[in-house]
Amino acid sequence: MAASVKLETGMRFSGTADSGHTLVLDAAEAAGGENAGFRPTELLLISLAGCTAMDVISILRKKRQDVTGLEVRTDGNRSEGHPKVYTDITIEYIVSGRGIDPAAVERAIELSTETYCTVEAMLKKAATITTSYRIIEVA
Repeated sequence: MAASVKLETGMRFSGTADSGHTLVLDAAEAAGGENAGFRPTELLLISLAGCTAMDVISILRKKRQDVTGLEVRTDGNRSEGHPKVYTDITIEYIVSGRGIDPAAVERAIELSTETYCTVEAMLKKAATITTSYRIIEVA
């Protein structure tokens, strides 16, 4: 697996990976950027949310849960001094569906957290990660 970034202008870079997809990274205006793209540290939280979301939805589908929606929200606190690493991260899973079994959701999150999510496995070496979930019943 490989990825690269290429300077476009100012502090804006385009990032490309082996998959062929591209995204824009930039700094805030206060840091010399134009706020035209993601911050690298934001992408860490998005990567975490995406990694665990894919695990959880896959597991819930295998458990035949009638999931109609899944949102995963992440929130991170960073250290005061440089490098400003994440010290605490919370993950909230919002599962929508019909007759969702809370035990199935808990097990799916546990499997993602303990076994499958590569991004979480890396980040938890530096940060404390806590999880919570809510189930929203839909008609």
